[in-house]
Amino acid sequence: MDRKTYIDNNDFETSLAGYLSTFSKLGAEMIPSADALGRITAEAVFADFCDPVYNAAAMDGIEVLAESTISATEKTPVSLREGIDFNYINTGGAISDGFDSVIMIEDVLKRENGVVEIIAPAHQMQHVRVVGESVSAYEMLLPSGHRIRPEDMGCIVSATKGQIKVSKTPRVAILPTGGEIIEDTSKLAKGKLMESNSHVFSALTKQYGGEPVRFPVTPDDQSLLESVVKKAVADNDVVIINAGSSAGTKDYTVHIIEKLGKVHTHGLAIKPGKPTILGEIEGKPVIGVPGYPVSAYIVFSLVVKPLIALLTGEKCPSPERVKAVLTRRTTSSFKAKEYVRVSLGQVDGKLVATPLDRGAAAVMSFVKADGLLEIPRLVEGIEKDCEVDVILLKPLSEIKNRLVFIGSHDMLVDVIADSIPASSSHVGSMGGISALLSGSCHLAPIHLLDTETGEYNISYVKKYFKGQKMALIKCVKRIQGFLTRPGERVNSLAEVADKGLRFANRQSGAGTRLLVDYTLKTLGIPHDKIVGYDKELNTHLAVAAGIAGGSFDTGVAVVSAARAFNLDFKPLAEESYDFLVKYDTLSDPKVQDLIAYLKSDDFKNKLDLIGGYDHSRAGEIEVIE
Repeated sequence: MDRKTYIDNNDFETSLAGYLSTFSKLGAEMIPSADALGRITAEAVFADFCDPVYNAAAMDGIEVLAESTISATEKTPVSLREGIDFNYINTGGAISDGFDSVIMIEDVLKRENGVVEIIAPAHQMQHVRVVGESVSAYEMLLPSGHRIRPEDMGCIVSATKGQIKVSKTPRVAILPTGGEIIEDTSKLAKGKLMESNSHVFSALTKQYGGEPVRFPVTPDDQSLLESVVKKAVADNDVVIINAGSSAGTKDYTVHIIEKLGKVHTHGLAIKPGKPTILGEIEGKPVIGVPGYPVSAYIVFSLVVKPLIALLTGEKCPSPERVKAVLTRRTTSSFKAKEYVRVSLGQVDGKLVATPLDRGAAAVMSFVKADGLLEIPRLVEGIEKDCEVDVILLKPLSEIKNRLVFIGSHDMLVDVIADSIPASSSHVGSMGGISALLSGSCHLAPIHLLDTETGEYNISYVKKYFKGQKMALIKCVKRIQGFLTRPGERVNSLAEVADKGLRFANRQSGAGTRLLVDYTLKTLGIPHDKIVGYDKELNTHLAVAAGIAGGSFDTGVAVVSAARAFNLDFKPLAEESYDFLVKYDTLSDPKVQDLIAYLKSDDFKNKLDLIGGYDHSRAGEIEVIE
């Protein structure tokens, strides 16, 4: 096999349009109307008969001839005889010949011997559902290419002959590949990763109107994979090969598609997702999807979604977009259209978008993402405070109801978000101050050490918000310290420097980074004496995970992060972790809910379970002018 050492950079829109034009809608089938939920109409659906098929009572009461009631008033009630002038009738009952109106039973006065009185006249067809009032025969119920919803079921069940023509559901074979991929968590070990993409693909396939057929993981063996692909093509309408689409020594997908069929495109000018393969075998689409989870999701939504819509004939709407203000400058690859995950929130009446972790393997960034910022090809980035278009991934109503935290990371923010609608972005304490200055968040979690006074937070607030009335919502006192694997205790940064220990540092602007820099300065230790000083991690949990996984020997983080990964902990300093907010924002009902929750037993009990926090002042307000 000749190894392919390059991947093309084809224009995405042009490549996809050309690829989709190769295929056409699948056939149709008749199914029971009652089973049609979620299926796509193969043609317009017309009513076979009316609903109702007779004039029906819309109320419980009596059926009458309206003309016979014209003279009824409170002073001169009209008497009616049962079986002659009226009949009792229930809702849905057929109106008898000779009657054309219904009087509600509440408006009927019973007298003796089957006689009733009414005190108001009825009008013709009063409280009567006339023939075809709900659905008229020959009326178009649903257009072609329509996904049948729960609210559509009533009309197709009641006004069709029990059968409806729908598009055949595409069977989508999903083939996870890779020698390092496993499906059993008990087998997780060094060099083994849990397979999850196929489950995401299966869920998306169902959502898009296809039938997923998930295959077991196939190891990186060309002949074995070729055999599996042949079977998948024979039994299904679409084949998705996950991983193996790049140009590595074990990336066989492109060679197999070339051997068995045709490669239309290998390489799209999108990021993430460049190694995508658009292929065809035996007239069926075969797509090589990159293995990294975020790349995989984006390629699946950009390529497979419109493909399934084409095969089913569904009229696929364009994704909903909103305008938002970008909270920080975002650079981009000049060569590719880039999709950047963002969190969204409404602050002071404007929608703000904060970029999240852009790694192609950063699964949680997609879980937390509210939308995708699309940066066009040949654009090198977008400046902070620019208005941008964002493709929505979550309902706007949900987004607008949240508190927006931007600033320092702590696990307790997740505790809060479990009880109060909130979104958080971890950009460090100084990043939080910047976001609050620009109006990009409601609150900035901060823990900033004044290296002159040893005081936390207040001097920074006075410096950056000079002349503004601000407030600190007190949260916790917490201890920062050295994390190490069990039995590998570290006592100081001097020891880190002397022993050349690999250090997991935090990002510039983080309060923990400031504490580390302050301590190094106090000890007279240059930055370049710390191995790994320039490797920046965005959260305490990332520091702990890196140490537990063996990438680093030590780092500075909070007690809760150490406990989460069963690491040893040596205290370095106690600090105040508080929420900075503009004073006027304190009256916001969402902020009031936060303050109440910080004071609650529920919040404090959950922090006690995590450990390492002093919450005695949680929810107190400290005004700064």
